[in-house]
Amino acid sequence: MILFWLVCALLIVIAFAFVLPTALQRNDKSQRAVADERKLANIAIYRDQLSELEADVKNGIVSEEQYPQDRDEIERRLLEDTSGAAPAKRKGATATVPAANRNTAYAIAFGLPLAAVILYFQVGTPDSITGAPRVESPSPPAAQTNEPTQEQIEGRVAELAKRLQSNPNDVQGWIMLGRSYRSMERYGEAAGAYAKATELKPNDADLLADYAFVSAMANSQRLAGQPTELLNQALKLDPENVKALELAGLAAFQAKDYTKAIEYWQRALKKIPPDSDVTRAIQSRIDEAKTLAGNK
Repeated sequence: MILFWLVCALLIVIAFAFVLPTALQRNDKSQRAVADERKLANIAIYRDQLSELEADVKNGIVSEEQYPQDRDEIERRLLEDTSGAAPAKRKGATATVPAANRNTAYAIAFGLPLAAVILYFQVGTPDSITGAPRVESPSPPAAQTNEPTQEQIEGRVAELAKRLQSNPNDVQGWIMLGRSYRSMERYGEAAGAYAKATELKPNDADLLADYAFVSAMANSQRLAGQPTELLNQALKLDPENVKALELAGLAAFQAKDYTKAIEYWQRALKKIPPDSDVTRAIQSRIDEAKTLAGNK
């Protein structure tokens, strides 16, 4: 029995050797906790935008030349929104220990052993000290996720839209807002954002093709009218733009001009890897157009 209490006392001393120094120091992590939580939402939405951009490149929607510019802009904004961490402590500076921290440390040092002894004699079983210990399996930790909620995404998009009202010449901001609205299937608002972007950057074929796409989606997926005009502008700037060619082919298909649709899609196929899913999808459309053209 005496040996048991000696072992307990030794373990308490060892435990305090680890606990008390931490209790007597200013905890920098606690000072950054709130800021870190705010940054998580920002990081999550930018991660989604980077994933969407990479998917657009794989599917041939975004060109290889445009991809580095868009990626750099997303990463720049991510850096701006996640900067502002607490400044590092100067080399050689010493942290003063507040009186409240010292009192807390002393309370821990003297209160915990006393409370443990009292609790043991109240609810414990002293006679079982020499018995075999009962081991319980710890419960698995709850799964955690860093995925943003829909409310967080909408909040970040609303903040971006508000920021652009005070900085309307930020073309990359309008492009990002348009893509965000597109991913949320808010195509009317996406078309408005792309309209602003194309006013500031009128000679970008990819941008015009994106504008045509969201405009068509906002108009019951019909490419006739303004979307077709935008695609014609894009193809004048870049006759081999894959995104514009694919959409132009679809516009011709909807207009039942199957020969022209086949021509656009065959030009697009020359710019796409032959074993990609996009190639197979376009080839399937070409086969359908050929069938319909033969039945006319």
